[in-house]
Amino acid sequence: MIEAGLLMTLVAVLLFLAAACGLWSGVSAVLIAHALARHGVRTPFPFLGLFIFRNLRRYSAITRGTTGRMGPLFYSYVVPINAALVLTVAALLVSRLV
Repeated sequence: MIEAGLLMTLVAVLLFLAAACGLWSGVSAVLIAHALARHGVRTPFPFLGLFIFRNLRRYSAITRGTTGRMGPLFYSYVVPINAALVLTVAALLVSRLV
């Protein structure tokens, strides 16, 4: 059987990694808004989280139109936000073992 202290440390590490992924996604969302502003699409900063899906759709359309491929900031947002979700669920499952 695994010690409770070791499991709680694992939960803390998983939650720390999830928070880091969330921070990374937040920075990517700001960078996407900045990239869109250079193309004339403005997003008010207080509504950045509210308009993230609209911004992702517009960013992917603009980068596909100019380069023919998806821009790197798209994946820089999508991958860490999904990783944060998976890490949070894993931390919840591990905490249930204690």
